[in-house]
Amino acid sequence: MKKIFLILIGLLLLSSSFILFKNFNEDIRFITYIVNLNEKKVKFYWKDENNINFRSIENLKNWLKNNDYELAFATNGGMYKKDLSPQGLYIENFEIKNQLDTNNGKGNFYLKPNGIFYITNENEGIICTTEKFAVNKNIKFATQSGPMLVIENKIHPAFKEGSKNLNIRNGVSVLDNGNLVFVMSKKEINFYDFATYFKQLGCKNALYLDGYVSRTYLPEENWIQTDGNFGVLIGVTNNK
Repeated sequence: MKKIFLILIGLLLLSSSFILFKNFNEDIRFITYIVNLNEKKVKFYWKDENNINFRSIENLKNWLKNNDYELAFATNGGMYKKDLSPQGLYIENFEIKNQLDTNNGKGNFYLKPNGIFYITNENEGIICTTEKFAVNKNIKFATQSGPMLVIENKIHPAFKEGSKNLNIRNGVSVLDNGNLVFVMSKKEINFYDFATYFKQLGCKNALYLDGYVSRTYLPEENWIQTDGNFGVLIGVTNNK
């Protein structure tokens, strides 16, 4: 009887520790979405079958519904030009639709090092600097953006703690277990604090996607943003 009592006490303490750990890792400043690539479909979308830009999450959501898919999550997937074409590398369904950009320039995209977020045919998510990236036939989806937020466990050297450069921001990373994690700030935040959150999640590398125009759709968290006028969108649906 005493042994059973001790086991029950142990289970109670373990459960309490888990709850405390879970709450400790929740940060109300962000919308955080974690997805297993083997359980849900993660795809990049730019244009439909009629070569028309999706532009908004609402348009993507409706298009998917018409094709018998339910959108579980979506966010804008990188920076884009005035004509809504991707800025930098873009690969969709193994096809290179826009070339890698290794130029120098102004703006966040060119705050080196910038990087690539890609998904392989084996459903492996990878984030690396543009410098280390090599195109191969095994890449199913890829988007280039910048700057990198975290590089090999280190925050981008250009970011300053306490910076007044505040903005809405969204980004992506890969957790140790291979799951993707998408993050969007609910309020304006500086690069340093945004990158720090990814480090707290245990992310080795993380990539910035975009700033004040960013939108995220996550109905399970009652976060519904479906407007916008984007280039690439990243959408997650349940397996058909």
